[in-house]
Amino acid sequence: MTIEKATNVGHSHIDIAYERLGDPSKPPVLMIMGLGAQLVAWPDGLCDELVQRGLHLIRFDNRDSGESTHFTGVPDFPAVMGGNYASVPYRMSDMAADAVGLLDKLGLDRVHLVGASMGGFIAQTIAIEYPQRVRSLTSIMSTTGERTVGQMHPEALALFALPPATTRDQQIERMQTVFRVIGSPGFPADPDWIALRAGRSFDRKFDPTSVIRQGAAVVASGDRTPKLRSLNVPTLVIHGSADKMCDVSGARATAAAIPGAELHIIDGMGHDLPRALWPDFATRIAALAARA
Repeated sequence: MTIEKATNVGHSHIDIAYERLGDPSKPPVLMIMGLGAQLVAWPDGLCDELVQRGLHLIRFDNRDSGESTHFTGVPDFPAVMGGNYASVPYRMSDMAADAVGLLDKLGLDRVHLVGASMGGFIAQTIAIEYPQRVRSLTSIMSTTGERTVGQMHPEALALFALPPATTRDQQIERMQTVFRVIGSPGFPADPDWIALRAGRSFDRKFDPTSVIRQGAAVVASGDRTPKLRSLNVPTLVIHGSADKMCDVSGARATAAAIPGAELHIIDGMGHDLPRALWPDFATRIAALAARA
């Protein structure tokens, strides 16, 4: 991996760690990961599939993840859920501005966006707030921010009560527990892959409080549905029928809100990116980019 770092990015003037994959002369695709996840959460094999289809990838660590700038403090989450956002340090709009700031640093005018989970929230926000920078939008296992859709299953919600890990081995065990619940029943994950991803993430930067700050930002940013209806961008919505972290109703609502969006629901897929589906994901994303 060749990780680089952009400094003084966006209106928050933070550092963003990123990696470029493939031929820079090819259409650029900004890959945006989800809650608590780092750029290494994008499987190398999926990235290879996209590069083989003639795309140039930029994957990066969101603020408060990996080697990008981390914030401090722990939001009062019960207060946040009750509508008091005074303790929330940033919003989805700030994370969207980070991504656009990275594009500025890289000299990229318009890109294809691919966002997974919270990364889908960020990608949607970029498309809403910076439409001139977006060629196409792919929203994977994500939702609109409207609380009556895309809800968590009680089993997934219970994962947030697990004690935080303090060692590398504990974090690997914790993530294996998480993916036993939220992974794809139709496409069982390789425990060794989960361990590798968890270990790589721990080694790069382990910050258990960052998930609370990012989660508070999600809640405080509210419902995007009215603004999604105004989008005019080629859009693909991908979701699993068995997603316990974000119910498939979130995908249906996203596709219904964005004019002309294509909805692709995969039976047996949960809240992960199964190896067996990488060629399908890559083919659909590349086809969308070509149409755009």
